[in-house]
Amino acid sequence: MGDALRKWLTDPSWVLRLIDVGLVLALTYMVLVIIGERRTLWVVRGFIILMLASVLSKSLELSLLSFVLDKLVVGSAVAMAVIFQSEFRRFLEQLGRGEIMQLFNHQGRVTPRQDSVTDEIVDAVKELSQNRIGALIIMETSSPIDEQDFSVPGVKLNAEVSKELLQTIFQPSTLLHDGAVLIAGSRIVAAGVILPLSDRTASRQLGTRHRAAMGITERVENCLCIVVSEETGSISLAERGILNRPLTSSKLKELLELRFSPSSDERAVAPIRTLGRQIGSGGQALVDRLFGWRSTSRDKTRDKK
Repeated sequence: MGDALRKWLTDPSWVLRLIDVGLVLALTYMVLVIIGERRTLWVVRGFIILMLASVLSKSLELSLLSFVLDKLVVGSAVAMAVIFQSEFRRFLEQLGRGEIMQLFNHQGRVTPRQDSVTDEIVDAVKELSQNRIGALIIMETSSPIDEQDFSVPGVKLNAEVSKELLQTIFQPSTLLHDGAVLIAGSRIVAAGVILPLSDRTASRQLGTRHRAAMGITERVENCLCIVVSEETGSISLAERGILNRPLTSSKLKELLELRFSPSSDERAVAPIRTLGRQIGSGGQALVDRLFGWRSTSRDKTRDKK
């Protein structure tokens, strides 16, 4: 037992393996901290699963599967670099400046809170309802909606949700007012989206917008659809093919806040961010003590005084 332990301790390969695993974990941790939003986190999870599957196939000597997975990993890495180009650019800039600790203490881009996004949507719907301007708003609730579920995908916008923008889109004089607006998180993804109509028999009081809201929520479970009637100005909310109507703006806000309460994914990301800040601040303090950076800056400040 002693000889085996001595041999294991004197063998440098286990140290290299430990360093290898530690570096991979650190890199994965930095990616999760930098890209900590719910939608993008799924993409990162998928990429990590592909990497693990590739490693497993190599260890099992499944040559053909390993070849295919390797190509998928490379392609996914290129796709992620395009999708998260702003995050990767910031990552490379900090790495080039030597700000290693700040990568662990990433503050991230300030994203609007879900309650503020809900307020913007409800305020816009309230104004549209009072002016009797028809509107159709789709909101993703969990996973992204496939464009194939739409009759026409519409025009890509990728803009922040705002009351003014929503009101402008649905003005009768604009080219996109007849379609629906797709909202994912705090972004308006597209406008002028044409939705499939429901085949169910509906009341004569319900127009094409209501049938479209029922149709998309029947086909796609992970979405809500807000409807403002052009004839009466009434507000409706569709989910799973069922219309909840008529609603007041306050009742709509209550239902949206209840539906978009913090999810388990967001609660899971929060401890990662907190731990990252703790590690970053602790690591920075340790580096400062080792190299005396803070004391030097204090001495310079005292000399100036």
